[in-house]
Amino acid sequence: MGIATTRPALRAAAAFGLIEQAPVQFETSHNVCKAGVIFLLPALLAQGLLKGGHAVYHSLRAGYYSLQHILLLLAFMALCRIKSPEQLKQCKPGELGKIMGLDRVPEAKRLRMKLQEIVAHGRAREYNLLLARDWMADEQCVFFYVDGHVKVYHGEKARLPKKHVARQKLCMAGMTEYWVNNQQGTPYFMVIGEVNEKLKDALLNQIVPTLLEEAMHLPAQSELDANPNLPLLTLVFDREAYDTSLFKSLWETHRIAVITYRKSVSDSWDEKQFKPLETTVIEQKITMEICEKETTIGGVNIREIRRLSDSGHQTSIITTNKMVDTATVSGKMFSRWAQENFFRYALADFDLDRLAQYGVEEVNPKQKVVNPLYRKISYQHKKAKEKQARLKAKQMKIVDKNLDTTIDHIKQELAKQSQLYQDIQEWQQEIERLKEERSKISSHIKIEEMEQNEKYQSIKTESKLFMNTIKMIAFRAESAIANLLRPYYAKADNEIRMLVKEIVQSDADILPDYKKGMLRVRLHSLSTPRANEVVEKLCPLLNETKTIYPGTNLCLIFETL
Repeated sequence: MGIATTRPALRAAAAFGLIEQAPVQFETSHNVCKAGVIFLLPALLAQGLLKGGHAVYHSLRAGYYSLQHILLLLAFMALCRIKSPEQLKQCKPGELGKIMGLDRVPEAKRLRMKLQEIVAHGRAREYNLLLARDWMADEQCVFFYVDGHVKVYHGEKARLPKKHVARQKLCMAGMTEYWVNNQQGTPYFMVIGEVNEKLKDALLNQIVPTLLEEAMHLPAQSELDANPNLPLLTLVFDREAYDTSLFKSLWETHRIAVITYRKSVSDSWDEKQFKPLETTVIEQKITMEICEKETTIGGVNIREIRRLSDSGHQTSIITTNKMVDTATVSGKMFSRWAQENFFRYALADFDLDRLAQYGVEEVNPKQKVVNPLYRKISYQHKKAKEKQARLKAKQMKIVDKNLDTTIDHIKQELAKQSQLYQDIQEWQQEIERLKEERSKISSHIKIEEMEQNEKYQSIKTESKLFMNTIKMIAFRAESAIANLLRPYYAKADNEIRMLVKEIVQSDADILPDYKKGMLRVRLHSLSTPRANEVVEKLCPLLNETKTIYPGTNLCLIFETL
């Protein structure tokens, strides 16, 4: 039955379908590895981990491990930086079991089977949106940050189109996830883009309809009627979705404003027009040299705001939101880096790109994509022009050199110049041939019209969306605890998350008292006295929540040694 099994009778009963699930039963345990993760349980429950999970998935088939066990285990794994079921092999199953009131946690194979059972419901998006609705309602957010993240695919089963991966500065096979976050970089929900779908298309087809349906605390229709400049909500994104026709459509159709960077800025404003202005960027007060003007771009009246850097560079921001002041627009735009910071942190700590389930799915055969043959010939055409340009540069270098040389030497160089001229003409013919060949080929093609061995596929998205939702909950829970600790920690801006991770990784004693209905979790000493002092102040705050450990009637009591 596995290492650390102490309930063989219950496991036998579960194997024969005689029990619905194993009961959560705690025993007095000292020095339990990673038991500090229980300190984050109130935050996990507050983020809707179990409430949303039971509302969407209800329950799993009868067995030793229930839906509640699996959801808690996945969240604890994320917080403990156990990044896959296979990594459970490197952990002590009995120690993790004590954290959950079980004898041991499932093995990797069993956990994957439970994951497949959950994923088979096909309700991961519903789970994510149910939680996102509550998160947006609690935060009363009307500014939403949207950005794409390319999940690079290194496997061989699926044929995925190549996408530009900014963090690696390469074009690599992968799929794009579009995330919607708040100003602090905390995620609400994400959608998975179709093959070759751009941010503009994802906004119109997936993100905006979702926000209109799920976002709460938006202005009422009476408020919108009373103030024609009041937006329903505001989207903040980078230049990837820059399109004035999109800005116009969002406003006229949905009353949605945008804030983004302006593309292709060719002029410079008089530096004397810039004035110092204080704004808030990622919760920090910053003074910038700012200037604002009204402008018209693509037939759309837009506010343009520029920031003058110390080097003299002017960063242009444009917005269709006429209700917020200049400082707010500048702060909101430059706070977009909080979302980039979230991606970087989630990649490193939560292994955001890890696949939860292997396999491929077919994509919509009617969808149009760039014709692979057209792309191939375009690439050859580009390389031919580059080679010709290098030969021309070499030819000009020889000509410049010959201006200051003797006639005898020039005669020796004529043969080289003649050969270079001939090579240039040959490449010119190749360029014309490729251009003519490309003109006869359609730039886009339906997937069903592609060769069978070239048709694009997709990796399985349901499990990816489900696991991303679990990671969102874990990140938000970690952020909630970090915010509680922030007022008591001097270096909160740089080290607060490291302190939370230290709490999670620390040992603790688990001391149940069923007569008094209490479950005491006593955290062992951390690495520094100041860290211990901060955790001592955290305990009363957590105890005020009066959190009941799921599956029991035991109230959690947090304390330190």
